[in-house]
Amino acid sequence: MSRVTEIRYVGYAVTDLAAERAFYADQWKLVEAGEKDGMVYFAADGGEEGYVVRLRAAAEKRIDVIALAADSRGDVNALHDKVAASGARIIFAPKDLDTLGGGYGFRFFSPDGLTFEISSDVARRDARELVRWEGVPQKISHIVLHSPDHQAIVQWLCDVLGFKISDWLGDFMCFLRCNDAHHRLAILPGPPCLNHVAYDMLSVDDMMVGVNRLKQKGTDIRWGPGRHTAGNNTFSYFTTPAGFAVEYTSELEYVDFESHEAKIHIPGPKVMDQWGIGVGGPQTMPHPEPDKGLFEAVEV
Repeated sequence: MSRVTEIRYVGYAVTDLAAERAFYADQWKLVEAGEKDGMVYFAADGGEEGYVVRLRAAAEKRIDVIALAADSRGDVNALHDKVAASGARIIFAPKDLDTLGGGYGFRFFSPDGLTFEISSDVARRDARELVRWEGVPQKISHIVLHSPDHQAIVQWLCDVLGFKISDWLGDFMCFLRCNDAHHRLAILPGPPCLNHVAYDMLSVDDMMVGVNRLKQKGTDIRWGPGRHTAGNNTFSYFTTPAGFAVEYTSELEYVDFESHEAKIHIPGPKVMDQWGIGVGGPQTMPHPEPDKGLFEAVEV
């Protein structure tokens, strides 16, 4: 069955492009991957995706696009047909893409109004072999979204895009996989918007090196360091100058894509954070509000 298999990148519109660009380069330690049509692209040095962040200057901050991968053009076409049949609005049908890195893909609005792209045949980059203690992101680990009908969007992601449920936290947070990583997407209740984007680090030590680097540069931790129960991954959360939440994570659990059986974790003090030593908590993260770009596509 045709399905989504990975995360590619997130495209952001920001009001201060220079500040956001400096953050990703100097603090988050992504590497600039090019500029096109006034947009700046950043890659994670340890990964093969051509870029993981796209920045565009705008009057209001918003999410421009969340890009996902499929394995082939045939899969892209099949997924387009499934998305259209589900009633979701298509922005453009499968075609050769003229964004940086090219490829073949289509865009659509999720049932909640966020813009998604699914593509294949995108140009790859040579990943650099990272060394422990560098504190450099490997790739995007996962994306967490809010939805006003989170149960319905979970079902839609499974039925239409081919995700599988890995775990629930109570009945309010669902962790979804599209490959053998425990989760690539997670869904929370709330207005339709991004909660955060997480980046895999080579080790817990690399995460802590990153935490120290950001603190030294004036961006202190919002929540963490800690270790979640669902996925068993470590975490440290920050916010960018534009106010978007980002996470360094490590040691995410890997499971069998086909056979892993979902569990329900009962919320409690040591479930959100098994260590229980970190500063902050979910209440210190940016307050969710409807994204400014709902059902409004950008041209690029």
